[in-house]
Amino acid sequence: MFGIHLLDFAVIVGYLALVIFLGQRAAKKAGSGQENYFLAGRKLGKVYQFFLNFGNSTDANGAVSAASMVYQQGVSGIWLGFQLIFLNPYYWFMNLWFRRVRLVTTADLFEDRLGSRKLASFYAVFQMIASIVVVIGFGNLVTYKISSALAVKPEASWTATERSAIEGHRELRQLELATKARPATAAEEARLKVLRELDARGELKSYITALDPLPFYLVYTIVVGAYVILGGMAATAVNEVLQSLIIVAFSIILIPAGLAAIGGFSALQEKVPAAMFELIGADAAKQQITAWSLFAIGLVALVQINGIIGNMGISGSAKNEFAARFGAVSGTYAKRLMFIMWAFVGLIAVALYQGENALADPDLVWGTLSRQVLGPGLLGLMLTGVLAANMSTVAAQTVSIAALFVRNVYRPLRPGASEAASVGAGRVSMFAALVIGIIAALSMDSLLSALLLVQTVSVPFGAAIMLMFFWRRLTVAGTWVGVLGAILINVAGPLVLTHVPALRTHETLVQRSVDARGRPEPIYFDSVVRVDPTNPQSALEGRGRLHLELVSLRLMGVHVESMTPSGRFAARFFFDALFPFALLIGVSLLTRPPAAERVNAFYGRMKTPVGATPEEEEAGVAATRRQPDRFDHTKLFRHSSWEFTKWDRTDTVGFLVCCAISGAIIGLFVVLLRWAGPG
Repeated sequence: MFGIHLLDFAVIVGYLALVIFLGQRAAKKAGSGQENYFLAGRKLGKVYQFFLNFGNSTDANGAVSAASMVYQQGVSGIWLGFQLIFLNPYYWFMNLWFRRVRLVTTADLFEDRLGSRKLASFYAVFQMIASIVVVIGFGNLVTYKISSALAVKPEASWTATERSAIEGHRELRQLELATKARPATAAEEARLKVLRELDARGELKSYITALDPLPFYLVYTIVVGAYVILGGMAATAVNEVLQSLIIVAFSIILIPAGLAAIGGFSALQEKVPAAMFELIGADAAKQQITAWSLFAIGLVALVQINGIIGNMGISGSAKNEFAARFGAVSGTYAKRLMFIMWAFVGLIAVALYQGENALADPDLVWGTLSRQVLGPGLLGLMLTGVLAANMSTVAAQTVSIAALFVRNVYRPLRPGASEAASVGAGRVSMFAALVIGIIAALSMDSLLSALLLVQTVSVPFGAAIMLMFFWRRLTVAGTWVGVLGAILINVAGPLVLTHVPALRTHETLVQRSVDARGRPEPIYFDSVVRVDPTNPQSALEGRGRLHLELVSLRLMGVHVESMTPSGRFAARFFFDALFPFALLIGVSLLTRPPAAERVNAFYGRMKTPVGATPEEEEAGVAATRRQPDRFDHTKLFRHSSWEFTKWDRTDTVGFLVCCAISGAIIGLFVVLLRWAGPG
């Protein structure tokens, strides 16, 4: 049925029915009002916080992207997602801050800290759009990519175009394999150029799916909506427990099945080049992920993590500070362990899909491997895991989107709306978000491009929120300029300007280098192809994202063209991370700061511990309201504008433990790679 075994279909249907049942049951127990609907009444303890953080941060996107990057670049490609392990000690503090501000949405920070409702509404609208398109749309795309690779159309049903795409892919692989052993003839060289152009345009395929994307997205979205729209955060948290357990199972099952298919660890050592087992690529000319690019990615991640919309909903739903902190670090550490397993799936794919069997689209690694090595029942469990992994993330994102809409768009327009009307508006916004997510997924294609957008889309707001937490001198004008300027360079400009014909064909912007395999390597665009792939002399055209960061650096006098691919990759991330701060700080120093009373009240509340009981909480907040400076003795620089505070015992011990766990997980990864790799 739908190209899969009836047993697999039964497993999937059973899972979907259970998800809907649990969600509706949780919805009946949830109380009324915005805090109950959007924050589960701030009652989630350590266990629920663990599953909520693990499920929200772990999705099939990460698994598929990790396996795809390892298949293309070796284990060093894992750092695009695995680098967040260095942020776990930071989470120990960050989730505490989001719990202590005692707000409902991240957008509320802009009004509470800066006194700007317009900034709050702008954050809400921009991040709602970004989350729907990038997170939900991307999640839908990944789910479909894996599922489509599991439901393959039989050869007898191929159209002429589909047959041509398959045969072209096979011919390209055969020619590349043949010309590795001997010099290519003139005819082969000409044919290779044509086939590589077609491959760059995405017109070659390694298989044809029998799964139509639109019906798939509709069914998938209806199931998510069936529980999240009714139950909000409470229903999401309950289902996270089930979905997290399935995520672990789907991350494990491909490894033993894949090793059996290739002939065990000895075959892995023989078939996979030793360089692909290296955690950090040493050859900057060939590797995109090197030590410098790793540092740049980590810097961007540190900034952008502060700006994502789910921070307030997840941290704010914790019943106390320790639950928020413990859930954040334990849930995300569990995800780091998943990355280790995903990396080995990518290495197994390298061993299986070489030469003529190489995949035209690396994004299909996970699905193709699943189809080949898993039998009936297990394949259904894999599909269930994919659905569970993405449903958990989409559900949490949808709740955050609804909270932003109600608190920062709907309520300002209708200040007299009742609690019931506000929750109703939130449900309507959830429905709209899920529908638009389907449309976004239908317009996407490349997982890597979407993943890089996920990594940077929240950087402009993340920089502003970091300064809200740490710097009293931040101003409304500085925030507007910093956020809008960074969005122009990082998000809007690259996506809009790529549609300008003059820029797509500009002589400077369509320059290409050559990668280690002899394939053309774009510099300023995601891809640069011939307008006519059959004519090697036809004009070049840029496609995908235009990297304005590199264009800006070139205008500053940096020789971008002479940089290695990894150097350009790192330069983009460094620019994205640092440019917003230059604008935020520079303009703030030249403009009027917010009222001192507002700033004092904000930092006073930030330093007030969350009470163990509602009575203690109210008493502590009331005392700070009367005396906002009562915790100023904890400031590290007492008379400065920087609000760094001295660490207490919990801060210090938690930070050191997190550092030790991060180091231990990296050490475990290195040991496993050396054990599995060539001696």
